[in-house]
Amino acid sequence: MDQHDPRIADLGFARVDVDRAARTGDPEVVYGAGKTPDQVVAILRALHDKHPERAVLATRLAPEALDIVGAALPDATVDLVARAVTLGPLPTARGTVAVVSAGTSDAPVAAEAALTVAVHGAAVDRIDDVGVAGLHRLLGVRDRLAAADCLIVVAGMEGALPSVVGGLTGVPIVAVPTSVGYGASLGGIAALLAMLNSCAPGVTVVNIDNGYGAGVHAARVARQSVPR
Repeated sequence: MDQHDPRIADLGFARVDVDRAARTGDPEVVYGAGKTPDQVVAILRALHDKHPERAVLATRLAPEALDIVGAALPDATVDLVARAVTLGPLPTARGTVAVVSAGTSDAPVAAEAALTVAVHGAAVDRIDDVGVAGLHRLLGVRDRLAAADCLIVVAGMEGALPSVVGGLTGVPIVAVPTSVGYGASLGGIAALLAMLNSCAPGVTVVNIDNGYGAGVHAARVARQSVPR
């Protein structure tokens, strides 16, 4: 621990913000891309030592990193689809977020969003493979859309799904464009622009493939929706 500031865990290669939960209600999360597995393990341990009562999260881990981190932290839970690791118990859920994904290829981003929601203290309802090419699938779950406190809608290709969902319900929506698609999808830019230009009111958009950012926002909306 930093001798001059107890709010910081100084690991030499990183100065971990162990005070973030006190300020914001949620601990710091480890972005695993660009970090070595040993660095991810050390940061997770520092966060867990400070917050043993609730899960801490590392995202965007490569397959080999997932193996190494999981072996170094036997009590951790590895989510291969979300490419993420949690250490510690999930908090008690308040409110519900429905994570709605267009297709199976969007699963990694949807899984990251769903895990992030759970780590940040809201319940998750997964609604998968309800893209606009088969609208009857979406219409069949309108009751689940309406029952949620916030919606995360994940789609690649032309990115139309959030607009369609926004026309069916007044529940707040966080749209996540994914990099799924053929050439002119431009790695998710086509979906991003479609979502930013949605004519359906109440659609908020995060960056391409940013399931984590959507999950944090949606969980906070859901938590605030439940009477304290």
